[in-house]
Amino acid sequence: MNAPQLVVHRDKELMAQAAAARLVTRIVDAQAARGSASVVLTGGRNGNGLLAALRTAPARDAIDWSRLDLWWGDERFLPEGDPERNVTQAREALLDHVPLDPARVHPMPSADGAYGTDADAAAAAYAEELAEATRPEDRGSVPRFDVLLLGVGPDTHVASLFPEHPAVRETERTVVGVHGAPKPPPTRISLTLPAVRAAREVWLLAAGEDKAQAVAVALSGAGEVQAPAAGAYGQARTLWLLDTAAAARLPRDLYPVGAA
Repeated sequence: MNAPQLVVHRDKELMAQAAAARLVTRIVDAQAARGSASVVLTGGRNGNGLLAALRTAPARDAIDWSRLDLWWGDERFLPEGDPERNVTQAREALLDHVPLDPARVHPMPSADGAYGTDADAAAAAYAEELAEATRPEDRGSVPRFDVLLLGVGPDTHVASLFPEHPAVRETERTVVGVHGAPKPPPTRISLTLPAVRAAREVWLLAAGEDKAQAVAVALSGAGEVQAPAAGAYGQARTLWLLDTAAAARLPRDLYPVGAA
C-alpha cells in the first residue's frame, strides 16, 4: 500500500477544473505509452462536477476519445435511462458530447435489462465483462485501470461500499450486488475493494463541509470495514483531491498550505 497524496484546492469549482486537467494529462500519457487508456468513473456531485469540467476543459481534445475505455465503480440498480443512474448523469455531463467508441463504454447493467431485477446476476455479468477485458500483463480478473475515480461519502463510503456492510468485507469477487444500502436506492451494483486496488491510480474526490469528518476519519488510520475510503488505494498512486472545506479537520502538516 502506498502512502496517500493530498492536493487541497480553494473550492469545489477549482477542484473540479484541476482534476479534469490532471485527468486529461493522465489519459494522454497512458495512450502514448500503451495505445489506449482506461478510466473508472464515479457518480455523485464531485464525480459529475469533474466530468462537466472536463467537457469544457481547453485541453480535452488532446484525448483520443476513440481509444478510451470507460467503466463504472458502482451503479444504482434502476431502469435504463433513469435520471438517478450514474451512467445517465455521466452521459449528460460529458459522454454524449465527445466522440467515444460505443463499444468501449461499459455501463453496469440496468434493472430492466437482461438480468431483470436480479442484481447479483447483473454483478456477476459485469465481473465477467471485466475479466474478458483483461490482458496478460494485468495479472488479475480486472483490467489494471489507469485511473479509478471515487467520490467519498459523508459516512466514508466509496462506490456502493458502505461502513460495516457485507459488500465492504468481500475479498474474492470483483463486483457484487448490494442490498439494503443505507441510502436510496437500496439495491446497487459495486466494484469491491479488491477490484479498486487493481487500478494503477485511485483518486478520491471530496468537497464540502459535510465531507470533512469522513476525510479525517479515512486518513487517520481507520479500518476499511468501518471506513471504506480507508481501504481504497492504487497500485502506483493514491490521490486525495479535496477542497479546503473537506480538508478542514485534517492536521495541516498532512498537506502544504495553499496546495492548489
